[in-house]
Amino acid sequence: MNELALVQKVWNYAHVLRDQGVPYQAHISQISYLLFLKMDDERMGLVASGLIKGETSVIPEDCRWQVLRDLQGEELTRRYSTILDKLSRSSGIVGAVFLKAQNEIQDPAKLRRLVGLIDGETWLGFGVDVKGSIYEGLLERNAQEVKSGAGQYFTPRALIDAMVTVVDPEPRETIHDPACGTGGFLLKAWEHMRGKPLARNAEVYTAMRQRFSGIDIVPEVVRLCAMNLYLHGIADRESPIAARDALLGDGGKTYDLILTNPPFGKKQSYRIVRDDGEIETEREDYDRQDFFVTTSNKQLNFLQHVMTVLAENGRAAVVMPDNVLFEGGAGETIRRRLLHNFDFHTLLRLPTGIFYKQGVKANVLFFDKKRVSAEPNTKHLWIYDLRTNQRFTLKERPMVRADLDDFVGCYKSARRHERADAERFRRFAHADLITRDKVNLDIFWLKDDTLDDPDLLPPPDEVAAEVVESLEAALASFRSVAQKLQRV
Repeated sequence: MNELALVQKVWNYAHVLRDQGVPYQAHISQISYLLFLKMDDERMGLVASGLIKGETSVIPEDCRWQVLRDLQGEELTRRYSTILDKLSRSSGIVGAVFLKAQNEIQDPAKLRRLVGLIDGETWLGFGVDVKGSIYEGLLERNAQEVKSGAGQYFTPRALIDAMVTVVDPEPRETIHDPACGTGGFLLKAWEHMRGKPLARNAEVYTAMRQRFSGIDIVPEVVRLCAMNLYLHGIADRESPIAARDALLGDGGKTYDLILTNPPFGKKQSYRIVRDDGEIETEREDYDRQDFFVTTSNKQLNFLQHVMTVLAENGRAAVVMPDNVLFEGGAGETIRRRLLHNFDFHTLLRLPTGIFYKQGVKANVLFFDKKRVSAEPNTKHLWIYDLRTNQRFTLKERPMVRADLDDFVGCYKSARRHERADAERFRRFAHADLITRDKVNLDIFWLKDDTLDDPDLLPPPDEVAAEVVESLEAALASFRSVAQKLQRV
C-alpha cells in the first residue's frame, strides 16, 4: 500500500473514533502509541533473525506489541491502559512519546480494529522518508480539520521551506526551536542538511542527529513532535524534545541556529510542567536576569529568549506578530537592542490568511548575533513586503512554495552584499530606523489596492478577527496606563 493510501486508510478510521467522541488530536496520539509499539516489535524481529545486530528493545517485556496483538474485549482495553500508564513514566524517547498517555478508546471493538490496522502493515518496510511522510500527512489532516489542537501549532510548510532555504543550515550547526510544535522547522532543517556534501561523511551524519533540540510547553504536542522526529530518523533512544516552558531559561545553553514560530497571543502565564506532566500557573511575567526588560508580552519575551540563547555568530529566523514591530515601552527597548547588538538584516512581512488563527498579521525576523561594540551591528534592514495586495486563504487559495520564490531570490543567502532594491524589497539604513518614533519598524510603501478591488478584500470573519485583535490591543494599552496612574 502506498503512503497516500495508508494515510487515507488511517484517517478514515479516525472518523470512526471521532464518532465515539474522541478528539482529533487524541486520534493521532493513540496512533502514535501503537505505531511505536509495532515498530519496536518489528525491529526486535529483525534482531532475532540476525538482520540487525546489537540492538535491544526500549520497551519493557510486559508492554510490548505481542502482549496486545491477540487480546480481545475488555481485557484488551484494560491491558492497553496499564501499558500506557507504565510507559508514561519512562525516560528518553519512550517517555516523550508516551508523556501523560491515556487510553481514549474505551470501546474494545474500535481499539481492536485500530490494533489490527496497525498490525496489518510492516512499518519498517517503509523507508524513513516514507514513514515520516505518512505521519506528517496525518498531522496535516489534523490541522486542516480543526482550528484548535494541532492546528494552532502548524506553521505553513511553504513558509518553513522558504525560511530554511534562506538560512541554509550546515551539518555541523546546532539547530533549536523553543516552541517546536510538531517539529516542522526541525524536520525541514534535517532534510536540508542531509543534502549537503559534508553530510555524506558517516561520522558527521551520525553527529547531526545529536544537534537537534526543541521545547514545547504542551505535553500532547511534545508527544507528536517526538514521534515525528523518531519516524524521520532523528530521534533514537533519547528524545531531543523537552516538555517545559522555554521562557524559564535554558541553563546557559546556546545554539548556532534558531528557527521558530512562537504561539500567538499578547500575554503568557509563567507555567511549569511538573514531573507528573501537570501544568502549574504561577505568574504573568518572567523575571530573568538575562532579559533586557520585564514584560508580560509573550512575543517580546520569546524574542528576548531567542536573542539570549543564540550563540555568537549564530543566526535566527523567528515568526513574530506585527505588535513586536511597533509596540512602545518594552518593545522599543528590545528593538533598539536588536538593531544595535545584532545584525537584523531582513524582515519578511507575511500575508494574512496563512495561519489557522484568522486575521493574524505576522512577520519573519532574520538576524545574526554579533559581538557587542560601540557601533551598531545592523547597517541596513531589508524589508520584503509579501502582504500588500496579496490574498490567501487556508482552503481556496493556500500559500504555496512558489509564492515565496521571489523573496528567496531577493534574499541571496550567501551573497547578501549583492542585494538590490525591487518593487517589494527595500533597504532601510540604521540611522533612519533609529530616528523613527518608538523605532517603529512597521514599514510599508506599496499602494494598497484592496479598496479598489473587491477580490482582494479579506472575508468577513478575517475582518472581524482583525477588529477584535485591535480592540484587545487598545484595551491592553488602557490597562497599562491605568496601572501606571494607580502607582502615582
